[in-house]
Amino acid sequence: MTQDLQRLVVVGHGAAGLAAALAAAEQARSRGLCIDITLLEKSREAEAGGNTRCSPSYMRLEAPDRLAPGFEDDMQQASAGLADAVYFRTLAENAGPTIGWLQSHGVEFVTPVYYLSSGPARIQPVGGGSTIVEKLVDAAQRAGVKVLYQTAVTDLVMAEGHRVCAVETQSSHGVTTALKADAVILAAGGFQGNAAMMRTYFGPGAENLKLISPGTRFDTGDGIRMAMDQGAGASGDWNGMHIEPVDPRSQNSAPVVLVYPYGIVVDQDGCRFLDEGGGLVHETWEIFARDIHFARKNSIAYAILDSRLFDIEGYQRAIRSEVPPYQSETLEGLAAQIGIPGRHLKETVDAFNAAANGNVARFDVARCDGLAAADTLNPPKSNWARAIAKPPYLAYPLVGAIAYTFGGLATNEKAEVLGERGPMPGLYAAGEIAGHFYGTAPNAVSVLRALVFGKIAGREAVDFLNTGAG
Repeated sequence: MTQDLQRLVVVGHGAAGLAAALAAAEQARSRGLCIDITLLEKSREAEAGGNTRCSPSYMRLEAPDRLAPGFEDDMQQASAGLADAVYFRTLAENAGPTIGWLQSHGVEFVTPVYYLSSGPARIQPVGGGSTIVEKLVDAAQRAGVKVLYQTAVTDLVMAEGHRVCAVETQSSHGVTTALKADAVILAAGGFQGNAAMMRTYFGPGAENLKLISPGTRFDTGDGIRMAMDQGAGASGDWNGMHIEPVDPRSQNSAPVVLVYPYGIVVDQDGCRFLDEGGGLVHETWEIFARDIHFARKNSIAYAILDSRLFDIEGYQRAIRSEVPPYQSETLEGLAAQIGIPGRHLKETVDAFNAAANGNVARFDVARCDGLAAADTLNPPKSNWARAIAKPPYLAYPLVGAIAYTFGGLATNEKAEVLGERGPMPGLYAAGEIAGHFYGTAPNAVSVLRALVFGKIAGREAVDFLNTGAG
């Protein structure tokens, strides 16, 4: 008797979804299986790619074939010990092979020059995240994956035993359709594009957070909601997000301004409010950007520097805004341009300069240099405390912009979605939709884990259809 054609549906067109669809197609072909694989994406084709398309896609590897030592320990440290050890060990074991798989599909990697400060070893695809999207969607379609754009998935349909059997979709014209699915891989991102969910989990004002890239708005928590409605468990820090300081004047995607540690940052009253030198930028940007949005007047602050910024070799790497800073020969003139009290700004800079009396020969943007201000300064300045005294004076406006949320679905090392009774048959999740991040985002891991667990999900789903769906 001929077996009915089996159907796998992948929801989402970013790194995780594309890796899942392509890996599934390859796995089916290697097993001699005929599986109909459809990838559903709610955006238009030109906008598809989610956060991945506009991401620089740094990945925490020492080289394409190996991680740096201590990777798993770093994951535990970032999460204050809450990270799932098996999940991150699986990530570590599969990182190199996954990069090799990407290389086999035409994605080339380089070791990037990363902003200004040092940090964990990283690699980056040539062309950033858009290259990942373009190469993987091309390979997936050539492998027989059907990609349907402007098709939003609104619900999962479950059969007996909490087994997925279909998805409900809605076209851009409002037409609702049920699409049969013997297995589903959810890769639809977090919920940062959902104002109501943001307010629920982060409090008043969260719904107004700037989104870091155009694709971020499509991450509205649909996959999280529909899976949890069917009994999926939760994972990750639901009050956690990856957020970075950006220039609100810029039209660029992710226009970060990461030179703030080398000057001071003031609020709209012209007062400092944090230790700008509390760590390397990737160690402080989340706390800093979150404070700006939720604790500062009008959710804005200003990085104040002087012309010695231009003497820092490669300083442009740390600024992805195309808009020049405000400049003035006097602090009062600078204050007038940015709309803060000139007297307050001058008093703040004078107090800082009086305390910034260390040996400026120690100033080193690449590391925590220990050039601290005197103990009399409050808030303190732990590193890079160099007087702001060489006109023209500069100011960059800063607001917080969210990249992704941490709260999501509970999954295991096989990317299976977990319910009260264990894995939910035929349901998988990968990427930002899966939880697993706590406290702070481990640097240069988000896209890597999306690719690794997307690939795992695709293969596991095919094996499920081959052996467990009968």
